[in-house]
Amino acid sequence: MGLLRYTIYRLIQAIPVLIGISVITFVLANLAPGDPVRLMLQGQQADEELIRTIEQRYGLDQPLHVRYWNYMTGLVQGDLGYSIHRDRPVADLMLERTGPTLLLVLSAYLFAILTAIPLGVIAAKRRNEPTDHISRIVALIGVSTPSFWIGIMLIIVFAVKLGVLPSAGLVYPWQPPEAAGHGSYLEHWSETIRHLILPMIALGTLQMATLMRVERTQMIESLQEEYVKLARAYGVPERTILRKHAFRSAQLPIITIIGLNLSTALGGAVLVETVFAINGIGRLFIEAIQQLDYQLIMGITMVLGFMFVIGVVITDISYAYIDPRVTYGERD
Repeated sequence: MGLLRYTIYRLIQAIPVLIGISVITFVLANLAPGDPVRLMLQGQQADEELIRTIEQRYGLDQPLHVRYWNYMTGLVQGDLGYSIHRDRPVADLMLERTGPTLLLVLSAYLFAILTAIPLGVIAAKRRNEPTDHISRIVALIGVSTPSFWIGIMLIIVFAVKLGVLPSAGLVYPWQPPEAAGHGSYLEHWSETIRHLILPMIALGTLQMATLMRVERTQMIESLQEEYVKLARAYGVPERTILRKHAFRSAQLPIITIIGLNLSTALGGAVLVETVFAINGIGRLFIEAIQQLDYQLIMGITMVLGFMFVIGVVITDISYAYIDPRVTYGERD
């Protein structure tokens, strides 16, 4: 099976998963207590006729199964629907918030990879030494602590107590410096980094801890392989063994974790964006839930679900580039 056929095959397999996500999300959102129209008109004098008019406009007066069918019909055509509270296309609202979320998630992943892989290699090389014990304790704390709690602690220490880093908002690097009141791009980008440090660490700590534990385990296994022992017997330097023989074979599970943890990072971004007041998709999702904005909840859920599926497919395809023994579903 070739690369293209395998990719199409995996995407077809993902269709039932996305349908299941849509059914569960649609039912749970619509069964939540409360009325989105009355929430929207809260504080205003509105009679029943106005409420019925708004419900008819957004199709809220129709049976649940009819609304689901209408939504899925539009979704297949690329229409994510209209936000009830904002009276704007869901796609436009998500597009406006995509940049901050991508910046946060990618920076958190970069932080996790650049710290976890070297620490995992060092821990494996110095197995059962103090460095290894410290790394395992750090990894255990990282995987056991919620990202929002880490964010709150970072704010208390570095923003409130020390006052060295900002605790809220995000300076977008793609905006002109003048729009943020900065005199140059260097000043503008340095402020972006300062605003990004705390949320990046809060979101990336879980990914870092997970990757470090896996990297350490795989490096220990690789260093115990027969070909590594043979290389040592021939007098190959330990640095060369680590870099050329053990390191590459240990990276296949790392790629798996990186791909599959995308959904974890996106889910963590929901709370981290709320803690640090970042106007990303995660914060938009929280607002949609609070307002019972059914279309917006569905749109965000479906897009994130599709991104997770694409991440899994890309992870599977990447295997062959790391390990030539991996094939695209071929049989002998």
